[in-house]
Amino acid sequence: MSTANEQRHRMLTETPVPELIRKLALPTIISMLVTGIYNSADTYFVGRISTEATAAVGLVFSIMAIIQALGFFCGHGSGNYLSRLLGAGKMQEANEVAVTGFAMAMAIGTAMAVLGNLFAPQLADFIGATSASRADTMAYMRIILIGAPFMMCQFVINNQLRFQGSAMIAMIGLLIGAVMNIILDPVLIFVFDMGIQGAAIATVCGQITSFFALLRGSLRGANIRLSFKNLTWNPHHIAEIANGGMPSLMRQGLASAATLLLNRSAMLYCGDAAVAGMSIVTRIMMLISSVLIGFGQGYQPVCSYNYGAKHYDRVIEGFNYCVKFGTVMMTAAAVLLWISPASVVGWFRNDPEVISVGARGLRWQACALPLMSYSTLSNMMLQAAGKGLKASITSSARSGIFFIPLILILPSLLGLSGVIMAQAIADVLAFLLCVPVASGELKIMRSEK
Repeated sequence: MSTANEQRHRMLTETPVPELIRKLALPTIISMLVTGIYNSADTYFVGRISTEATAAVGLVFSIMAIIQALGFFCGHGSGNYLSRLLGAGKMQEANEVAVTGFAMAMAIGTAMAVLGNLFAPQLADFIGATSASRADTMAYMRIILIGAPFMMCQFVINNQLRFQGSAMIAMIGLLIGAVMNIILDPVLIFVFDMGIQGAAIATVCGQITSFFALLRGSLRGANIRLSFKNLTWNPHHIAEIANGGMPSLMRQGLASAATLLLNRSAMLYCGDAAVAGMSIVTRIMMLISSVLIGFGQGYQPVCSYNYGAKHYDRVIEGFNYCVKFGTVMMTAAAVLLWISPASVVGWFRNDPEVISVGARGLRWQACALPLMSYSTLSNMMLQAAGKGLKASITSSARSGIFFIPLILILPSLLGLSGVIMAQAIADVLAFLLCVPVASGELKIMRSEK
């Protein structure tokens, strides 16, 4: 091993687990909050334009979720695998996996940008745009799709840096883009009077800025170097990336489908106001869960590296520590949301009808928040350990296996109340599924210690 790799090996295999996770988690939490800010800044500023514009951003979020899903598919898949390769001392193969994941993201993102703009009118109709919100939806979506290659590739580089233990570089790269987005949003929307198009341009400019900042950090400050001379298109590497990335694709892809169905169901009962209200709830929950996911992402390099090095006791210790910390954190957030949901929703859009729908949605979500820690972290542990099938099942539970049937059935029985409560019920059922799946895998690791 080189000196840098020896130091990294000692850090990941010898540092006390709680201390190591806290060290890696802080920048990843900030990174995830930054991602949440990307997704919430437009909602906040566009909320000052109109309810229809707020609904349009919520509708296009289902497209953005697909882009994110594919970015995480390539990023988590390559990051998980290269970390296990590093744990096994296979540096050259890790370099090949890194550039393969990057190239896959660039190709998929470019295809989405081209095809998405060619079929933008059909996409707008498919995601549920009304006659009132269709023009805003089209204007916002076309620009967002242009940024798809940069958005996907930034997620790839960010995750590869994290799984190498370079979480600080990953955080700084995303933070630079978020600051750019937040500065440009009010300037382009209000000063230059560009409306919803200004919000989309600000988002894409932020993504491009993050992409180049992360690329520079990857080339200069990481153990793995992205170089196309290492691109082999090895079928085994692609299969491993798919195995490690499929849980993320399932989780994010089903989240996109869930958002689409949620918007369509909400539209039936209160039109754009209901879509706007539930879109705000979705963004708020993303901000809260981003802290939990960031903490879990601080655990994932510890999990994957030590799993590859067969230090199963450290994998188990880290999982238990994260679940306890996450449960306390989510319980505190649930209490705060329950106390004053209307004021939280009103911060995004001061419309009584929007606030009424959003406040009810937040209170239902608050009921299930404490259970999200175990569900989320069990999925991340299984994914980092390379248990693709089990991780795919647990990642599909919240937004797919349970939510999709519920959002199709409950509104027909309970009307708007069914729309509002569907996600919370799905979260409880997902928890009940994750407990035996994760416990079984932990039992296997204990027997192999």
